[in-house]
Amino acid sequence: MTNRVVFTPSGLDGEVETGTSVLDAARRLGVDLDSVCGGRGICGRCQITPSIGSFSKWGIEATANALTEPGDLEIDYHGNRPLVVGNRLGCVAKICGDMVIDIPAMSQVHRQIVRKDLDLGAIVVDPTFALYYVAVEPQQLGDGATASTELRNAVAEQHHITKPTIANHALSQVNRAIDKGEGGATVAIQRGADVSDAGMITAAWPGFVGAMYGIAIDIGSTTVAGHLCDLTTGEILSSAGVMNPQIRFGEDLMSRVSY
Repeated sequence: MTNRVVFTPSGLDGEVETGTSVLDAARRLGVDLDSVCGGRGICGRCQITPSIGSFSKWGIEATANALTEPGDLEIDYHGNRPLVVGNRLGCVAKICGDMVIDIPAMSQVHRQIVRKDLDLGAIVVDPTFALYYVAVEPQQLGDGATASTELRNAVAEQHHITKPTIANHALSQVNRAIDKGEGGATVAIQRGADVSDAGMITAAWPGFVGAMYGIAIDIGSTTVAGHLCDLTTGEILSSAGVMNPQIRFGEDLMSRVSY
């Protein structure tokens, strides 16, 4: 008797004999599944994730019974690589029903390298955030103005700008920034939508802070990229990307919608 097995994210599939180990099935179908110990259940590199549910794309109803129950080797496993919760050892788990099996990145010999650089070209970057350092003394008992008012006044007077507002979530940072700053604090101000808008203090730190960073996320149909940005200059400091895990449900968006 044979069973159909589909491996994701590669999409490779085929028929294998009932009782075939997942590792052997992967090798027969040309699936990239790592193994160093030769199927002895020692290295932990052949970990796979069973996918349970209805997969109309392949016409498979995958149940937990499509793989053999974990045996003593998996239950008492103490190999070199910890067994992730929900994963099985491909060299031990045997196929006994139609199944969809995911090969996590940690178990792939030839890991995908996604290069997702951001080229801004001739675009003029106009950052919406700016850092301002101000001299401000810690609050004393009996001071008439609140710490947030003192900080807003200091920014306006020392940098000759309109007095900014302050975001609610930043209020809790103000007292600490002033008390721990030893006479100085740095605030991040988000510029308003137009020139008449004074801007808003969104963060405050003790002492002098010369840089502020953020991450821009680009979610595409095939890749997901993250770009580390300097929020004060707009400079892209580093970029990294991975394959979009949704690709296992179809290479194009319409296939994923139908899934």
